[in-house]
Amino acid sequence: MPTKKTPIDKLRNIGIIAHIDAGKTTTTEGILYRTGLKHKIGAVHEGETTTDWMAQERERGITIVSAAVTCYWKDHQINIIDTPGHIDFTVEVERSLRVLDGAVVVFDGKMGVESQSETVWRQADKYNVPRICFINKINQTGGDFYKSLESIHHRLSKRAFPIHLPIGFEQGVSGVVDLIDLKAYTYKEYADHELVKGDIPEGMQDQVKKYRSLLIENAVAEDEKLLEKYLELGEEGLSPQEIKQAVRSAVLTGKFFAVTGGDGRGVIVEKVLDAIIELLPNPLDRGSTWGTNPKNGEEIERKPVESEPFAGLAFKIATDPFVGKLAYFRVYSGKILAGSYILNSSTGEKERVGRIVRMQADKREDVSEVTAGDIAAIVGLKGTTTGNTLCEQAHPIVLESITFPEPPVSIAIEPKTKADQEKMSLALQRLAEEDPTFRIQVNEETGQTIISGMGELHLEILVDRMKREFNVEANIGQPQVAYRETIRKDGVEVQGKFIRQSGGRGQYGDVWLRLSQNESGAGFEFINSIKGGVVPNEYIKPVQDGIKEAMAGGVVAGYPVVDIKAELYDGSYHEVDSSEMAFKIAASIALQEGVKKANPVLLEPIMKVVVVTPENFMGDVIGDLNSKRGRIENMEDLSSGVKEITAYVPLGELFGYTTTLRSNTQGRASSSMELDHYADVPPNVAEAIIAKHGK
Repeated sequence: MPTKKTPIDKLRNIGIIAHIDAGKTTTTEGILYRTGLKHKIGAVHEGETTTDWMAQERERGITIVSAAVTCYWKDHQINIIDTPGHIDFTVEVERSLRVLDGAVVVFDGKMGVESQSETVWRQADKYNVPRICFINKINQTGGDFYKSLESIHHRLSKRAFPIHLPIGFEQGVSGVVDLIDLKAYTYKEYADHELVKGDIPEGMQDQVKKYRSLLIENAVAEDEKLLEKYLELGEEGLSPQEIKQAVRSAVLTGKFFAVTGGDGRGVIVEKVLDAIIELLPNPLDRGSTWGTNPKNGEEIERKPVESEPFAGLAFKIATDPFVGKLAYFRVYSGKILAGSYILNSSTGEKERVGRIVRMQADKREDVSEVTAGDIAAIVGLKGTTTGNTLCEQAHPIVLESITFPEPPVSIAIEPKTKADQEKMSLALQRLAEEDPTFRIQVNEETGQTIISGMGELHLEILVDRMKREFNVEANIGQPQVAYRETIRKDGVEVQGKFIRQSGGRGQYGDVWLRLSQNESGAGFEFINSIKGGVVPNEYIKPVQDGIKEAMAGGVVAGYPVVDIKAELYDGSYHEVDSSEMAFKIAASIALQEGVKKANPVLLEPIMKVVVVTPENFMGDVIGDLNSKRGRIENMEDLSSGVKEITAYVPLGELFGYTTTLRSNTQGRASSSMELDHYADVPPNVAEAIIAKHGK
């Protein structure tokens, strides 16, 4: 295993992303086996895989926590991040993509593009991550490379072109033809140690010619010199090296996708590894990173070279059972040394770098330094959380952080015994440090602890982890919907006045607010329109704080108020009696009164639900979704006899949906859901909610 430093152009930071069960973790296992990190391939269903090392991952056969693994192939260092496919853990994909340079998108060759494939594809588009596509399981019954390619064209991008074509069909798949060097790479058994290089099999010439022409014609469009040469001499005038260069340039644009296929467990993974090092970008290809100077807000550039000041981003916090808190980070510029001091510019705190470790999934190797472009983990950072920037103290910079969605599902949780009380709050705090979409709050009135997450499975696994990793026994309540409140009337003017005389110094605060709607999802906006000091400057901030506090407690049914503009346009003060507290209370009174007058409504989270079902159960599935106030958006044929239904359904109607769906379809349908938007709750439903929770 190389311990010497890898040159930056030989570094690849890649993610393996896909729909749940497409074979991401198995493909990662295949890669680790082929690169010599493992002596045998672990099977997901047997719970032996390297990157799925949590007990819950092994039991459920799904990936929950993205794990970073370093391996080496043909003098290149590849840092792989294996990400979850389940939508409840979408934040893991999001934060990984933020720090990756390229990705391998794995598709199930029997299913083609699935709902989650679309989600991860959109996330990769958002961060402009260059991708190659690997169509897995084409060697199984129902596996079809060309059909899957068609579904990529249909649902994701027309600009996806094979660089390899499979030899054989279903169980008869025995290798690929490389369209760049026009050679066949075959194997007798998928577990063979190496591929045999040979000539293109009889009967494949026409197909190879067709797909090769398509590949070259579309790839050279991104390279002017090669395009001229191609137009002048045709594809025969280009050497394999030039074609590879053209394909690489095209892939690096993030708008052109090279496609290959095979069995993720097998020797064919070597062709995927070749494609990773030949086609996906190194940190230099991705160029400079930009951030802001925390002192003056100016933009600063950091180049991916060792001579620049150190700048990195912590993209994941994990609690390791052996070494404690691990902060995974990506170095964008400069270098970081074990034992040195760095600045967390997001919090302004100084941190000491204890040990730096390179992770081989759950095993670790100590390193003394990490340089530009690389990914590693620091042991023992105190105040660093996901999305924080780490940098040199003398050259502070804040990199763009990672944004996370608000969690829509909540449950009440209480310790089973008094002894569990303290352990529970510590455990929850630890889990919240690791997971930015997991929130904890204590309900002031009832004293209950409420935890919120992205879905039922998300919360179920967090409670399970609490039990196993921290030995805390807890009772949990029924899942609750995180409703919101907002207003539907603009320009409502309202006064809030707080006056108290009680001998000695009194209290005096007086504000006039104008409330209006803000765009959906835009949050709260405070506008200060005070002229002539009618409300002194030192009381403006307390007014804003008072509004925020009142919004958090809600007005209609105690749910947070969102998406409003509050303009402070008038008020008065008393020379002696006015105080920050008085203005804070006055603002809070004004907001509550104002919301009541501004036609307040309840908002509910609407989930995008995708159900894949055999055709004969379609009527039952649609009927059930309609009964849950669902709106059917789209129906599509996935393959013969299998339909995909997309619907928008209020989250409040979906608890336990997976169980209902199973019983309606004899266990043959599957579903996934993600938060899409918030919408007004119909009046009759709102009445019931207000009666239950109202103030």
